[in-house]
Amino acid sequence: MFSKPTMSAAVSELERYDLLAPVGVNRGSVGRSSVTYGLGPRAGFVVGIDCGTTHVNAIARGLDGATLATVGMQLVDKSAAERFQLVEEIIKQLLSQSEARSTPLRALVIALPNIISASLERMFGRDILLPILARLQSTYGAPILLENNVNCAALAEYHEGAAKHHSFAIYMQIGVKTGMGIVLDGRLFRGFKGGAGEIGHLPFPWSEREQPKWQQVETYMGSAALLERAAMSWPKKDGAPPGSTSDLFARVEQSLAARTIVEQHARDIGNLAAACVSVLDPELIVLGGGVGQNPQLLPSVRRVVNELCWAVEVVNGQLADQATVLGAVRLAMDFAMARLLGEEGKPAFLYPEALTVDRISV
Repeated sequence: MFSKPTMSAAVSELERYDLLAPVGVNRGSVGRSSVTYGLGPRAGFVVGIDCGTTHVNAIARGLDGATLATVGMQLVDKSAAERFQLVEEIIKQLLSQSEARSTPLRALVIALPNIISASLERMFGRDILLPILARLQSTYGAPILLENNVNCAALAEYHEGAAKHHSFAIYMQIGVKTGMGIVLDGRLFRGFKGGAGEIGHLPFPWSEREQPKWQQVETYMGSAALLERAAMSWPKKDGAPPGSTSDLFARVEQSLAARTIVEQHARDIGNLAAACVSVLDPELIVLGGGVGQNPQLLPSVRRVVNELCWAVEVVNGQLADQATVLGAVRLAMDFAMARLLGEEGKPAFLYPEALTVDRISV
């Protein structure tokens, strides 16, 4: 225990160096008011990066909660190797805009559309990524965490989006790819090898005449296949078929063909959601991704889930295409704060510690 004068002197000194800052005043019904302190602007910052298949987004945020800089870049037909290499350039751009360059970088989180495990055993492009992580470690000296992109989006929706008042939520990403993040009481459930929520691997289709194919759910539910089905059945009287999913959803009010296609896709999503509900029994389902975030899907998804298992609240995500990067920076903040408090977080993959336990051979 410290005496009040000792504590006051220590807090004053930390405040003078901008390591602590007052964040509020507590006023009780009796007694003196007290000042609540949080970390100040010079306590350090973190970086979260969404390295997706169609974009790379990044945020630098101070441990005091202030957003210091953001960078975004749209991608066209980039390979995994090219996307990984962009991470270094994105971080340089981010820090060139940031006022935090003179404060410590406490953690860096990179969200990827891959299964992330301690050994990266299922990681496509692993041999390209590891040297990049080594260069980042050498340049910035901060812990580097890797996490699945859908897991990050689920974490963001849980803390600051559609699921923030729920204890057990699943986030279903329906877009270019298909995936699910599971959050229970604020913690990600990753499974034994990091593959929990990989619903794109569910056996599909089930029938007496067809054999399930590898990742057929992801192929069938993906936006490219949706547009292909739309083009095959599109009537000439409605003009050219939709060139994007946003175009398809924009035509729902005027086109019977668009309504029919969207309605069928909603039923397909409902079937997939019902399978997840039957296994996990969540309190809430959040639909996200480029397709899943469209509110036109909700009535049919809810109806199918109710018919096939039991009623579960289904909502659209609130964070749109920012969900993953917001989740990445949230994960970085949580990890950095735990380290400062002398606690150990449990990330899916942490560099360079992963190298010290013979989990990875470079």
